[in-house]
Amino acid sequence: MEYKITTNGELETIELAQNFESEKFPDMIICLNGELGSGKTMFVKGIANALGIQETITSPTFNIIKEYEGELPLYHLDVYRLDGETNGIGIDEYFSKGGVVVIEWADTIKNILPEERLDIKFKVVGENKRVLVITPHGQKYEELCEAVL
Repeated sequence: MEYKITTNGELETIELAQNFESEKFPDMIICLNGELGSGKTMFVKGIANALGIQETITSPTFNIIKEYEGELPLYHLDVYRLDGETNGIGIDEYFSKGGVVVIEWADTIKNILPEERLDIKFKVVGENKRVLVITPHGQKYEELCEAVL
């Protein structure tokens, strides 16, 4: 099943992310894809805010992984620069560390992503308007979507 949600600005994107966070669980994997400036990092800011994280959230493009402490740990990954090469980095270790894992540009590492996860594709359809195509993979994520959307 696939869901389509339209947001009309950053605040609506943040609110949607906070709704997902309200149903959080350990080892939750959220995979974000979409062009530059489409709202991926804004979505992560919403998750972080709802987890009680006070730090400024920026895309970890050069670090690849940023870790934040909140109600649950937040592991924010930006794998754009890896170009699909994940050997020796240990990304898959984050999938079972008990936190919420949000991966920007997740399509570039599809080969190591867990089968059960939530995929969100951001499409720019106007200056502030985005269409988010949300695809749950696995029962937990289907239930998550039913609770939130």
